Amino acid sequence: MSQWIGITEFVQVVQSQSFTGAARRLGISVVNVSRRIAALEDRLGVKLLNRTTRKVSVTEAGSLFYDHCQQLVDGLEVAEQAVTAIQHTLKGKLHITAPATYGDAYIAPLINQFLQTYPELQITLTLTNRQLDLLDAGIDVAVRLGQLKDSSLVARRLASRQMHVCASASYLNQYGIPQTPGDLVKHQCLLGSTDQWRFSDKQKSYRLPVSGRLRCNSGLALLQSAKTGLGLVQLPDYYVKADLQAGRLQEVLINYRDAPEGIWAVFTEHKKMSRKVRLLITFLHQHLHASHPV
Repeated sequence: MSQWIGITEFVQVVQSQSFTGAARRLGISVVNVSRRIAALEDRLGVKLLNRTTRKVSVTEAGSLFYDHCQQLVDGLEVAEQAVTAIQHTLKGKLHITAPATYGDAYIAPLINQFLQTYPELQITLTLTNRQLDLLDAGIDVAVRLGQLKDSSLVARRLASRQMHVCASASYLNQYGIPQTPGDLVKHQCLLGSTDQWRFSDKQKSYRLPVSGRLRCNSGLALLQSAKTGLGLVQLPDYYVKADLQAGRLQEVLINYRDAPEGIWAVFTEHKKMSRKVRLLITFLHQHLHASHPV
């Protein structure tokens, strides 16, 4: 049992992004949370968290350890759910929101499976690229992509996404292959909602302004434009994976990929999360993590 000491506390700190939030959710003191995580780090011989007076961040080792720990915690929760499900039928309503394209491809099919498992549950799924206010819109769980804004909401990492810079062979044959992000000034970059692309120099992440003749708020439309040879595009793995494997697109600047971003379940903090919300988040984590893990 000593191997479990600190794991629950560590998972809660990562999810709530603070020692105070973890202590509140676990019903113990901040001092106890800190001591147990320190004991865990001592036992493992590795630093899991970077602590400052303003924020808590996860180290590279901590991120890897968190993913394994979360699966253990999920497994224990599923075991408990299997027992309690015998006596309790899941009922009621849930309102979920997710980005449009990602929601169509990944969230909607999982919601269908979840409803088949719990036939007395009712779910409203809102697919939109606007970040709705959870309280005002009566939303129980929001699926959000990438870097989160600081807020009073609680976030749990469901999976990760990797950004790739790609182009068609016809475009690269005509205009050349960029060797560094700085070379993008000579290229047509297909723009989405931002004109800054993310890169890493292996020491730190940074954003680089790019430009081009086409801007569109649809990732699928930009993907099609890249395949027709109009320019380079930076899109997440779930957009480009099939085309990269089929050779319709070629990835460039591989050595400058930024670290994977999170795919999150965001929800309001309650003293005791409702069982249906907890079950849904666990279900989404298990399936999304399997389809595109860190």
